[in-house]
Amino acid sequence: MTTIALLIGASTQAQGIIDKIVGIVGNEIIMMSDIENQYIQMASQQMKVDGNTRCEILEDMMFQKLLYVQAQKDSLSVTPKEVETELDRRLSVFINQIGSEQKLEEYFGKTIKSIKDDLRSTIEEQMLAQKVQQKIIGDTKVTPSEVKNFFEKLPADSIPTIEAYYELSEIVIKPEVSKEDKENVVAELNKIRERILNGESFSTMAVLYSEDPGSAMKGGELGFVSKTDLVPEFSQVAFNLTSPLDVSQVVETEYGFHIIQMIEKKGNMMNFRHILMKPKVSMAALEAADKKANEVYNILKSDTISFTDAVKKYSNGDSKGSDGKVMNPYYGDARMTSDFLDPYTKSAVMSLKEGEFSKPFLSSDNKGSRVIKIVRLDLDVKEHKANMKDDYLTLQRAALEDKNSRLIDEWVKDKVQSVYIKIDDEYKDCNFNVNCWIK
Repeated sequence: MTTIALLIGASTQAQGIIDKIVGIVGNEIIMMSDIENQYIQMASQQMKVDGNTRCEILEDMMFQKLLYVQAQKDSLSVTPKEVETELDRRLSVFINQIGSEQKLEEYFGKTIKSIKDDLRSTIEEQMLAQKVQQKIIGDTKVTPSEVKNFFEKLPADSIPTIEAYYELSEIVIKPEVSKEDKENVVAELNKIRERILNGESFSTMAVLYSEDPGSAMKGGELGFVSKTDLVPEFSQVAFNLTSPLDVSQVVETEYGFHIIQMIEKKGNMMNFRHILMKPKVSMAALEAADKKANEVYNILKSDTISFTDAVKKYSNGDSKGSDGKVMNPYYGDARMTSDFLDPYTKSAVMSLKEGEFSKPFLSSDNKGSRVIKIVRLDLDVKEHKANMKDDYLTLQRAALEDKNSRLIDEWVKDKVQSVYIKIDDEYKDCNFNVNCWIK
């Protein structure tokens, strides 16, 4: 559970401390409770903590605040839609990791809505800080010789340990949604649309009926977005609305069926409400998908078709475009540590050797829809110390991060000269990584 706790933010509250401001960067403050909450999380997840851990947490927070202050100075911005997209992306990773929305809510003792509400401002601040950081490092690159020199200069006890991971390919069989199931959803949405046109509140209808967890509890509101923030089918209809009194006809997208209401327009940006409803997959359709998946499995077992060709011929999942290769949604590559596998996939993979494929099993796709999968274990990498032969790409990333870190350290040293910095006396003896915070 370490990955969830670190990436999703604080859920633990430090008890028994008298809170106070321990750091100020520009007009941004850092509270003692901010540090204690993160320290408690790290300790509870059995991460290494020592006498300097709180200092490291404080320095990281000051760095983030410094980036955020610069983002405000540079008038950088992110749209509400970009923030919601990032929130949804992170939550999909966490839900996939822990098994279900219900389990995630139980883990944090909060509803999905509360988790998102707690995270929203933090995510926005992080995204703005990332924009500044990207401006600092630009398009930095490292040469092979720089990677080699970086590796050779690493002390033996600093050579990174490569966490065990898998690379997987998959065949996904989505249950077919019948024409009747689609027509039922369209009919239901048209009834809701009629009620709204007759005077009932769109917001209330969204809370009651929308199946979009990101917007339903906000009355279906998406926030200000541009055309490119939305899938084309939705965008084409939404941006043709001219009055807040209008409610669109039913629109079909990859997510399901929608009705849309415009709230406000500002230049090229518009704010909308929507109600999303999804056709329900019948048990008969799920059984048919399972039957088809078993037929594909038997064809694979007969060795009359390659796995890659079977993906092209039979799979209808999002991974089909990458020949079935499963991509890590958080890191953007094919390395899947066990933390990022849903319980069903993890169970299937554990019994496989490299090159073997599983029997069909029930799982879900990245939109939360139930599907039947067959997975192949392409690579099973055990935990080990990095080496140039097997882990060049990892070491290349590490060398690039080291180069970028030095660029950022120089930026920090220069920037703190012109930004107000104050650190509580309790932290004046900290061994900071960048020796410039205390003036």
